[in-house]
Amino acid sequence: MIEVLDPGLQMTLQDFGRFGYLSKGLTRGGPADEHAFLWANKLLGNRFDAAQLEITLGGARLKFQQDCSFVVTGAEVGLQLDEAPLQTWQTYTAKSGQVLSLSHAKYGLRAYLAVPGGFTHPTQWGSVATVSRERVGGPESDGQVIAAGQQLNGGDVARLVNRRVGWRYRPDYAKTPTLGLIPGNQYDEFSTTARENFCFHDFTVDNSSNRMGVRLTGHCLNFNGSGIVSEGINIGSVQVPPNGEPIIMLCDRQTLGGYPKLGTISPLDVSRLAQCRPGEKVRFSRVSIDKVQQQLARYYRFFEVQLACHKARKLRS
Repeated sequence: MIEVLDPGLQMTLQDFGRFGYLSKGLTRGGPADEHAFLWANKLLGNRFDAAQLEITLGGARLKFQQDCSFVVTGAEVGLQLDEAPLQTWQTYTAKSGQVLSLSHAKYGLRAYLAVPGGFTHPTQWGSVATVSRERVGGPESDGQVIAAGQQLNGGDVARLVNRRVGWRYRPDYAKTPTLGLIPGNQYDEFSTTARENFCFHDFTVDNSSNRMGVRLTGHCLNFNGSGIVSEGINIGSVQVPPNGEPIIMLCDRQTLGGYPKLGTISPLDVSRLAQCRPGEKVRFSRVSIDKVQQQLARYYRFFEVQLACHKARKLRS
């Protein structure tokens, strides 16, 4: 349905990820920016978990082999369909033979391309999500990123009117984000200075950051405890290794870790963190778990994601 002429810096196939396999050491994967991913599917009337392309920093070109509706959300990339300029966060329809070009992102890190019904490729453990470290997912089920010349399956002309996301609901990737921290079990074992440094100073995203985690520099966080036994790691966990520079875990994280954890970034803010480039600043504030749970419940109802929990239970049974 779509031929990849140029994948840009990195292009991967991602759905909402794998659920029910953490005990087997298999991570979730899925979109780094869940917010942009969910909006793209909602605009096209897809299921929340329909597979999309995650394109890092733009710079990609794709050729449609048949008439097809599509939308691009996420990073602020320039779009052109042949020579016609388009907008992100808005649905369009391409004719067979037309080429969609994404320029290099001005702000943000990851863009998402969705088509009606999602990209349809064989699943592994219930998902097509690409996790290169574990060699699972992707169009060829080998965990490889998408290369020039690959053919991607799926999509059609959606029977819908033109849809777009209003400006008030789009993230501003040019602004320094403030991310909510839910204190964790080891929070009180960090020094008062460390806790204050985390919530009252800016940090810088390190260039070693990737889909596994975002490493931060700028202030060292001292842990006063005696160490912990390895335990499960959530998306958003703020791990603090011996050098004191925190690492915030993303969707391709390992399933276990033994570093102490200051807490967890609110699931509503992890998507914004995933759009931060190396060298950009981030800041944090403490939030209550009760408030985050209420906000997250409304958020998932809006995007009709409540089925994800049922899917996880079904996989475990």
